[in-house]
Amino acid sequence: QLQASGGGLVQAGGSLRLSCAASGRTFSGYVMGWFRQAPGKEREFVAGFRWSGGLTAYADSVKGRFTISTDNAKNTVYLQMNSLKPEDTAAYYCAIHARLLGPVPTTANEFDYWGQGTQVTVSS
Repeated sequence: QLQASGGGLVQAGGSLRLSCAASGRTFSGYVMGWFRQAPGKEREFVAGFRWSGGLTAYADSVKGRFTISTDNAKNTVYLQMNSLKPEDTAAYYCAIHARLLGPVPTTANEFDYWGQGTQVTVSS
């Protein structure tokens, strides 16, 4: 089970930190990904992290502004979002890619487990 939290309303230029707690089983070695979906748009990749090896990947639109990190003891992955823009407004989802090898995937259909979304709204 994945539980995402931390969304909210923030002004442009502000920051938020999203959390995704994994429970029920260990996801060590797998990939945790963050996706977002704005109304009327497809779900898009934001960032991903492979627990084993620390491999990360970011969408070009968030590079330099968003940072993914983990707390292994809590089985939790964070998405620190800085310099937020109105176009970052979306429902944000965390997901697990349950493969032990390979790069960080960036398409939604490569992820096996999904949490509920947490809404991020950035006002201009």
